[in-house]
Amino acid sequence: MTEQERSALSPEGPEHRTTMVERGPFCLARCTCGWSGPARRARSLARTDAARHTADG
Repeated sequence: MTEQERSALSPEGPEHRTTMVERGPFCLARCTCGWSGPARRARSLARTDAARHTADG
């Protein structure tokens, strides 16, 4: 996995930095603020979760 794949969309503020975490066949987004998205089978859905989180935060 490349570093670009590990990083979700760039955060707007310094308190929200999201990364992608893989656990077996699942992928989930995590944020430095403590938020964690649901486990997804598709990386694209986990990236979408991260993008929504950073847009809300």
